[in-house]
Amino acid sequence: MVVEDQPILAMELDLMLTDHGCEVVGLAMDQTSALMLARRHEPDLALVDVNLLDGLTGPQVAHELVERHGVAVVFMTANPEQIPEGFSGALGVVCKPFDEATLRDVVDFARRFRTSGDISRPPRRLKLAPWLRTPPADIAPH
Repeated sequence: MVVEDQPILAMELDLMLTDHGCEVVGLAMDQTSALMLARRHEPDLALVDVNLLDGLTGPQVAHELVERHGVAVVFMTANPEQIPEGFSGALGVVCKPFDEATLRDVVDFARRFRTSGDISRPPRRLKLAPWLRTPPADIAPH
């Protein structure tokens, strides 16, 4: 699932993910459509921008996706300083711009995390969320 308010970038992410063998269940540009997609499709992974059409709602989207749906979330943003301290349960952040190799590595890392909890060998451009090293009790397991 891609949560990105820039249509060209969202379509580019969709294409890159599809080329990597992922099934993209949908693209959302705001909090409401992102949460509707999650309820309808229960995705495994969501790539979420911090600033969406309805404002700085990416962190709330991430929190909902993790807490209610068990989705692995990675922030993809040019504004990493706007991510809350606890990363809203996201695995980490990749700063824009990024390349296709980075995206593939992030997807593979998220898959590995979901299946085994393995956080070793994170992608070079993925800044891991601090909670991965010491998980707080209130973060839903993936």
